[in-house]
Amino acid sequence: MKKLLFTICLATISTFTFAQTFSIGPKAGVNISNYTGGNIDSDPLVGYHIGGLLNFGFGKNFSIQPEVLFSTQGAKVQRPAGQQDYKISYLTIPVMFKLKTNGGFFVEAGPQVGFRTSQNLPDQTISHFSKNLDLSVGAGIGYQTKIGLGIGARYIAGLSKVGDFTGQNISPDFKNSVIQASIFWAIPLINND
Repeated sequence: MKKLLFTICLATISTFTFAQTFSIGPKAGVNISNYTGGNIDSDPLVGYHIGGLLNFGFGKNFSIQPEVLFSTQGAKVQRPAGQQDYKISYLTIPVMFKLKTNGGFFVEAGPQVGFRTSQNLPDQTISHFSKNLDLSVGAGIGYQTKIGLGIGARYIAGLSKVGDFTGQNISPDFKNSVIQASIFWAIPLINND
């Protein structure tokens, strides 16, 4: 984990060196999460995300945007006792490659790494429900004003399996699936266009 954080810091510093514009700011919004794959019977669960972003602009239309977000995810899982909320909190680090039109609309895509911070399970027979590390990819669309205020929607598809348990009547081979709707403010600090 230390090597990964060092690599992220090094990449951020080298990106900052070549960027023509630089913005920083807050981001928050709603998560609608569920599990896909495996044999888990689940319905969507509503959560939230909150954190901050950095945006490194290259020219007028392309930028790289790393973020650090606290994100609550999970699903409503069907169990013998009825449907129960399985909530897992992550510290996520998405790195989005953004292409923006001159009118402010943008598309974005990129990888995301998540570190589990906590899990809240009503079923105490599963002591290690989720893995510590979650790898995903995301893609989204949005709109950003000239002063940096914006809205966006993003879909995050899990690449690594969530489950870290054995001996249950459900397979641990399911993945995170999250739809996010966000508001943000990328406050411009440097503009060398």
